[in-house]
Amino acid sequence: MAQGKIVKVAGSLIVAEGMSSARMFDVVRVSRHRLIGEILELRGDRASIQVYEETSGLGPGEPVESTGAPLSLELGPGLIESIFDGIQRPLVDIRKKAGDRITRGIELPSLNREKEWDFVPVVKPGDKVASGDVIGSVQETPVVLHKIMVPYGIEGVVESIEQGSFKIEDTIAVVKGEDGQVHHLSMLQRWPVRRGRPYKEKLSPQMPMVTGQRVIDTLFPIASGGVAAIPGPFGSGKTVVQHQLAKWADADIIVYVGCGERGNEMTDVLMEFPQLHDPKTGETLMKRTVLIANTSDMPVAAREASIYTGITIAEYFRDMGYRVAIMADSTSRWAEALREMSGRLEEMPGEEGYPAYLSSRIAEFYERAGQVVCLGSDGRQGAISAIGAVSPPGGDISEPVSQATLRIVKVFWGLSAQLAYRRHFPAIDWLLSYSLYTDNLSEWFTDHVSPEWEQLRQRTMQILQEESELEEIVRLVGMDALSWKDRLTMEVARSIREDYLHQNAFDEVDTYTSLTKQYRMLRLILDYADKGQTALDAGVNLSDVISMKVRERIGRAKYIPEDSLKYFDEIEDELAFETNELINRGGL
Repeated sequence: MAQGKIVKVAGSLIVAEGMSSARMFDVVRVSRHRLIGEILELRGDRASIQVYEETSGLGPGEPVESTGAPLSLELGPGLIESIFDGIQRPLVDIRKKAGDRITRGIELPSLNREKEWDFVPVVKPGDKVASGDVIGSVQETPVVLHKIMVPYGIEGVVESIEQGSFKIEDTIAVVKGEDGQVHHLSMLQRWPVRRGRPYKEKLSPQMPMVTGQRVIDTLFPIASGGVAAIPGPFGSGKTVVQHQLAKWADADIIVYVGCGERGNEMTDVLMEFPQLHDPKTGETLMKRTVLIANTSDMPVAAREASIYTGITIAEYFRDMGYRVAIMADSTSRWAEALREMSGRLEEMPGEEGYPAYLSSRIAEFYERAGQVVCLGSDGRQGAISAIGAVSPPGGDISEPVSQATLRIVKVFWGLSAQLAYRRHFPAIDWLLSYSLYTDNLSEWFTDHVSPEWEQLRQRTMQILQEESELEEIVRLVGMDALSWKDRLTMEVARSIREDYLHQNAFDEVDTYTSLTKQYRMLRLILDYADKGQTALDAGVNLSDVISMKVRERIGRAKYIPEDSLKYFDEIEDELAFETNELINRGGL
């Protein structure tokens, strides 16, 4: 292992000489404090190292020691319900040992070495196994069955396998390879964070990740295994949207990465998730969640690593055959960390000071998402859906991070400060946003929700776009210049905005809407549009159509509980009855 000494300190970047035998991305221990660092650049025997901890007090001459291994994660039972920092240090354990502040150079294993887990094998001696094959399982939480897999690069015949309670480093199986080499397998694996975990085949996403958020599921759906970006200015609700997705998204495992966000927002997550009731399982949401907290006051270098830490954990659970949703909040803070380290390395800056490789790094992250056929003989499939928040300065999405992200992702949920100021949440701008998955997913919605789904969705978008054009006319010459048909369109669009797209995250019923209820709600509003137009054609006054009593029930349909959807039939009957009454009166 390389042994060197510091010759330069520049914030979180240090330069050490005597490192000629080290390699790129090796983890090093810096100074007598044994701070964790990673080699970013090698020139001769000099290594530029980014240090993941506070470097104040370091000076030239202090020792630097390479571990000879890249930055890697510990993967095994104990990940779920854990809270890590950007380099997978266990924050709860650190607090118990060192108090509320992370002590420099503290060394603790990421996963608990003393806890015993009940291992149940699914193979027997004599069975042939290969990389990715499941050899047994551990019930990690009441809702997550942790599958123990053969590590990558190992195959052979099972010579022995145990059943019972074991620590994660204990040998649970012995596999003899074809070359005669004997492999002792434990429940603990390690994997370098910057390298994607292998799989057999990447598939085209064909089913949605249902989120329960109407504006997303109906207008701009994301596929299971898809990638999405949420750009928006300060205060437009990016974090709230990601919290909602983490709570309600149709995923087996949630990985939430707080990358450079404010400490109070991460505190909200840490306090809320353990108490939040998970309707799918009846347990708390933390029973299927991994949290990575790297707040804005933590060392900037670890912020850059936190994204890779999150996606590597997500890949590990994907390889078990689970659907994983990873929330990265926010990739802009990650890009700022890249920019800061690039400046200290004296690299040639690109646009707005970001490094020239910004786009490729963002692409590397999002490309690790997707639906795949996992390694192993059982043909299981897993998926990672990646959702990244982007915080463009001043809400200007023409800046480099937003543009680099938009070139990669297929769903763009553009948040609007104007909608947020009007207290319309989620503040996703329906005229700005888009989803490139709608064609792929239309067949699934047709088969599983309703044959009318795609028609209703397209008509809704058309009405909202017509409203935008009509508003221009109203601003210029006033509402009286519009025909009754156009004024009814404006009224239907208002109903879509206020009664359908607006969703209250703090209301017990309205916070989540199933696809069936979304379909019934949307059909009800568009049914009002059709019957209203029929009434106008029959000579009914516009004011009578707008002031129909049933409209109050249509507006409050969002608060109908999921187990009482029969009330939609009543509202539809009432709408038909009231329309006929108006037509009969109008025809007299």
